Amino acid sequence: MPLLRKPEPEEGSGTESSKPSDDLDHLPELHSLATDEPAEEQRPMRIGVLSDTHGHLDPRITEIFQGVDRILHAGDIGLPWLILELEQIAPVTAVTGNVDVGLEYKDTEIFECAGHKFLIHHIVDPESMDEKLEKRIIREGPDIVIYGHTHLRSVQTVNETLYFNPGYAGRKKADQERTVAILTCDPEGITADFFDLDA
Repeated sequence: MPLLRKPEPEEGSGTESSKPSDDLDHLPELHSLATDEPAEEQRPMRIGVLSDTHGHLDPRITEIFQGVDRILHAGDIGLPWLILELEQIAPVTAVTGNVDVGLEYKDTEIFECAGHKFLIHHIVDPESMDEKLEKRIIREGPDIVIYGHTHLRSVQTVNETLYFNPGYAGRKKADQERTVAILTCDPEGITADFFDLDA
């Protein structure tokens, strides 16, 4: 599914338009950040995204993330060895969640890919933002905020910023969907694919 996509100029117009939406089937078109490299010299970058592993690395995650260029973990890691295992697949950018007491990761990380800016933070409520986090988001101006905590996958746009939750990736629970995602990122935009760990 397309998440961020450079909109085409309207016919007879020199301006570009955007269509924000919070519907999973009708996702927003937002202008991407400028890049220093010409688009033809950049290949798409694949980013594995997960959250709320709670000390459990499902074997399917290793299979799904094979070949990705980077992994983003949005917190509630559980145990530090889990990040070491993920680093056998690709470099990892991780943040702490509310259960990650003593882990030496930041609460918030910034990551850039093909001219798109990512902000990663564990507990985010797009509709009722924590004041400190809201100021950070305004200051950083990310295209996309990656978060977790709710154990529910979600794609939502608020104030032209995309909020993306890959869902819960921990141990099996009754009536709990378990998902991870892969984002494909290039200068023209970002697309997302969700993967059901129990499929």
